[in-house]
Amino acid sequence: MSPPDPARFRSAMAMLPTGVTVVSAARPDGPAGATANAVCSLSIEPMLMLAALDRGSRTLLAVQAANHFGVSVLHAGQEQIARSFATKAPVAEKWDGVAWSERSGIPAIDGALVWIACELRDVVAAGDHVIVTGEVRDLATGEGEPLVFHGGRYRPLG
Repeated sequence: MSPPDPARFRSAMAMLPTGVTVVSAARPDGPAGATANAVCSLSIEPMLMLAALDRGSRTLLAVQAANHFGVSVLHAGQEQIARSFATKAPVAEKWDGVAWSERSGIPAIDGALVWIACELRDVVAAGDHVIVTGEVRDLATGEGEPLVFHGGRYRPLG
């Protein structure tokens, strides 16, 4: 049996609702960040997070160089931020107009539903992506409804 074609696989996976996050890292010339929906908690003991970033991602390079990364879980009103960080625009351009602050040496999107700081632990090649795991070092929570990606669209949970 031959595997399904990539377009069919992508369409099937679009039916799996996922939270929308921005994975970020500090660079000498400013923050880097990319929208990611392949992000999850991995372990409680020790507290670990997992994120998958495109193999060619500039944010991946920043994460590896900084040896840490942040995860900002976006709320339903932050769709434009998700769209901006999903582009291949110049790194600095993605941050234009985005309120952010540095927490624990890592860029955090202000007003995010959750923000988690991680120390880089593992980097694992996986197809056209790279899986990074990180040990949780800090976190902050806010209030609101999460932004969800489902059926190829951003939508509020409700």
